[in-house]
Amino acid sequence: MESLIPIVNKLQDAFTQMGVHMQLDLPQIAVVGGQSAGKSSVLENFVGKDFLPRGSGIVTRRPLILQLINGTVEYGEFLHQKGKKFTNFEEIRQEIEAETDRVTGNNKGISNIPINLRVYSPHVLNLTLIDLPGLTKVPIGDQPADIENQIKGMIFQFIRKETCLILAVTPANTDLANSDALKLAKEVDPQGVRTIGVITKLDLMDEGTDARDILENKLLPLRRGYIGVVNRSQKDIEGRKDITAALGAERKFFLSHPSYRHIADRLGTPFLQKTLNQQLTNHIRDTLPGLRDRLQKQLLTLEKDVEQFKHFRPDDPSIKTKAMLQMIQQLQSDFERTIEGSGSALVNTNELSGGAKINRIFHERLRFEIVKMSCDEKELRREISFAIRNIHGIRVGLFTPDMAFEAIVKKQISQLKEPILKCIDLTVQELSNVVRICTDKMARYPRLRDETERIITTHIRQCEQRAKEQLLLMIDYELAYMNTNHEDFIGFANAQSKTESAAKTGTRSLGNQVIRKGHMCIQNLGIMKGGSRPYWFVLTSESISWYKDEDEKEKKYMLPLDGLKLRDIEQGFMSRRHTFALFNPEGRNVYKDYKQLELSCESTDDVDSWKASFLRAGVYPEKDTPANGEDAEGAEESNEIGQTSSLDPQLERQVETIRNLVDSYMRIVTKTTRDMVPKAIMMLIINNCKDFINGELLAHLYATGDQASMMEESPEEAQKREEMLRMYHACKEALRIIGDVSMATFTTPVPPPVKNDWLSSGLDNPRLSPPSPGGPRKNPPLQQGSLGSIGAPASAGRGPPPAPTSARPAPAIPNRPGGGSAPPLPQGRPSGQALPAPLIPSRR
Repeated sequence: MESLIPIVNKLQDAFTQMGVHMQLDLPQIAVVGGQSAGKSSVLENFVGKDFLPRGSGIVTRRPLILQLINGTVEYGEFLHQKGKKFTNFEEIRQEIEAETDRVTGNNKGISNIPINLRVYSPHVLNLTLIDLPGLTKVPIGDQPADIENQIKGMIFQFIRKETCLILAVTPANTDLANSDALKLAKEVDPQGVRTIGVITKLDLMDEGTDARDILENKLLPLRRGYIGVVNRSQKDIEGRKDITAALGAERKFFLSHPSYRHIADRLGTPFLQKTLNQQLTNHIRDTLPGLRDRLQKQLLTLEKDVEQFKHFRPDDPSIKTKAMLQMIQQLQSDFERTIEGSGSALVNTNELSGGAKINRIFHERLRFEIVKMSCDEKELRREISFAIRNIHGIRVGLFTPDMAFEAIVKKQISQLKEPILKCIDLTVQELSNVVRICTDKMARYPRLRDETERIITTHIRQCEQRAKEQLLLMIDYELAYMNTNHEDFIGFANAQSKTESAAKTGTRSLGNQVIRKGHMCIQNLGIMKGGSRPYWFVLTSESISWYKDEDEKEKKYMLPLDGLKLRDIEQGFMSRRHTFALFNPEGRNVYKDYKQLELSCESTDDVDSWKASFLRAGVYPEKDTPANGEDAEGAEESNEIGQTSSLDPQLERQVETIRNLVDSYMRIVTKTTRDMVPKAIMMLIINNCKDFINGELLAHLYATGDQASMMEESPEEAQKREEMLRMYHACKEALRIIGDVSMATFTTPVPPPVKNDWLSSGLDNPRLSPPSPGGPRKNPPLQQGSLGSIGAPASAGRGPPPAPTSARPAPAIPNRPGGGSAPPLPQGRPSGQALPAPLIPSRR
């Protein structure tokens, strides 16, 4: 069992030498206490040398991880100066002060970055301790205003770990109930399983007082009890009193003091050192199985990551060639899967991308742009009116001129170029995103990734140019010849009869079919009116309705679409939603007392899709109004013509006839366009790009020049690989070290719980509490959790016999049930028999 502490030190070494920080909490002991409580003196007594900084105020300003290792030669070694041996302990003190100032400055600043010191000596037992800054309440020097909270946070960072034993140091000349160390320990270790009490400055207590009740674990009992020590006084330290002599004086003090001599074998620095060694050994034994499990889990996780790196040699050209081929094949499959679609686990579940987004561009965005292009009815009728009158010239036209039809249709067809070019641009943009995402897997080789992305993007731009030329040529075909014999064309006679029937009825019939369903929020309603929650909207060709949810059982409202138009709403600075509005151009209320109904979606794609659906239902966007003063003369002329034309019934009929003819012919052209544009883009851009990646990309990469330089790893990836391999080997080494430990041994069990609710019951001093009404209480015997149970050997034959306890009644333990009477002994033990002394592992 004595080998367990060196085992943990080996684990620490394994991680440190590999240069990795494993997320494992190794067993250790943290020394906690108030400022000037004697923590540093206790550590120096363990080592037997003066090596810690001294002075007034806060001296320990960084955690000091002190590993004591039993060896034949006495020297110290710092982790930040590995390999340098300090045989002069005065130099160790200077190095601690210099290293502290290097991080914290020389004006009392603090830091939670630890200093690691290893001390080898034949006079120490194997221990791993952490000296923590003492609690302070008033900042001095460069210390921040919240210095107390910062120090507490630093202390909690260590003592909160379940693998850390807590050495709570309290001076005997202060009230134990106000001990900061015990209060902190109680917060993180309420059951007292990890806390050991240390009482210092026993020689500085007022005359006539002693700490016997504390050391016998009767006053404010702890599960593991208390151990008393006597450190050197400030005068001794300044006089350079030898620590060996100080330990002898400490032994003499306990043997000669009437209150302590009966327990002198359970007091003092050597016993504390031996107890801590045993407790840390037991603690390591208890925590090693969990440590092994965590290491094995971490090793399994790392196995998958380092599989490709285990036999990796960065200078091997065959591996680089293989990696290049594998990455190009991966790019080919990823690109095809993203465009064609796949049900694999890699599918994007957050937003539309790749082929799905291109499909939406083809069938929703293109339609939306085409419908938006020709949505202003008044403007179209004004153009037809001008065309008819200009064709007639000075003559009065008796017949409707077909030249007006051709002029208006050509103008309408020319406007189709913009939606087609926009559709191509959006498709190319999405294709470029797909290429960028697919090449992200080449991040390990940045030059290969950049070159691949450049070659593919250049090819896409060439295909884009060819597609634009071909589709603009298709528009030129439409402009070259007006096919009025098309089977779907309405014809002149039908256009006239339709005009007459529309004039008689004054309405146009539409089937009330459902166009779209989905969730949207109403933005301009207050939260109290349900404006922030999503509703289920149903859009038909005549109305839009919304319901509480998609069951469509509870209808909230139905809004007719007659006379409504669409308007874009600017996105707010903090808003994440995209908004558009329905409004009435004549200024009437749309919904209750609201002039417009503002609807919002989570993404621009959803907004565009809803807008396209509203266009199908006949709700068009508002036309941008010209700036003030712009073409005022033209506007006046337009109004004049509008007024005069409305007075001419014959012209009105001719305009309506041409309008019906244009509408019929443009329906044929737009239908052809909507059908041909996706086909052309698919063939000229997407399929061409796919064939290029599958067939020619590799040849272009080889043609660029030196493959060796192209397959150079990025420094970040090389560092990541080295770090991962170091962690992997450190894990394996740690598991090998733990595997050498034989767990078939025995240890002293943790003492049972004691009544330690004194910390939460007002922190009153029981010595000052009045006696109970039932008379003086009897002395309770030493509990199993008292110091006598912490691995102390039987005191027979060593020191004076114990003083009789009846001569001096001890105060009752607060909140002890049963009125202070002695608890019954466990069954099977003879009355009055003392507890058996536990075994201490001996160092061999």
